[in-house]
Amino acid sequence: GAERKSMVISDEEKKITAYHEAGHTMVGLKVPNIDPVHKVTIIPRGMALGVTMYLPEKDRLSASKEYLLGQIATAMGGRIAEDVFIGSITTGAANDIERATEVARAMVCEYGMSELGPLTFGKKEEQIFLGREIAQHRDYSEDTAIKIDEAVQKIVSEQYERAKTIIVENKEALIRLAEALLEYETLDSVQICRVVAGLPLDGTEPTPSATDDDGSPES
Repeated sequence: GAERKSMVISDEEKKITAYHEAGHTMVGLKVPNIDPVHKVTIIPRGMALGVTMYLPEKDRLSASKEYLLGQIATAMGGRIAEDVFIGSITTGAANDIERATEVARAMVCEYGMSELGPLTFGKKEEQIFLGREIAQHRDYSEDTAIKIDEAVQKIVSEQYERAKTIIVENKEALIRLAEALLEYETLDSVQICRVVAGLPLDGTEPTPSATDDDGSPES
């Protein structure tokens, strides 16, 4: 959606949003086989208070299991960052959780990417002329339904822990990222990498202290 710069947001809300988006960004930087982080902003867009954007390097005609798992881990990053750095969780992660659950369920029920094997569950009926799903029949037993739910939960839980490990191991960099977002509001991919590396955003490099020929500091 379009930027909503006129929207009044409290400092506390901005801080939560900054850490939330920094969480998505940090996991997105560390998880392999997913689209690179292109930009992150805490300027509200549409219904979202902040957005982390990813830019595919090439057209993607299919998705690997590793790519889908990375998508789930990245979606969990915002909620985890809120919990670790703010000490509480908000409703801001609702869409992330919904998206992660949908991807995990599709992996189990449609793509055969779970321990249940190369099977599909839930026969769909579609109206050809409308081109959209109008019904889905449950063609499996109650026991299988329980196994599907368990498989979905396992996928999401494992990626949650994966994302949490990344965030805990990169706490200092994530704090720098959140603070930069609070100051600049929007960061592009180059700026994100500089902040994570501990470099200034003005493009200058840290200047080493002057030394004498023998390596000791000048007096």
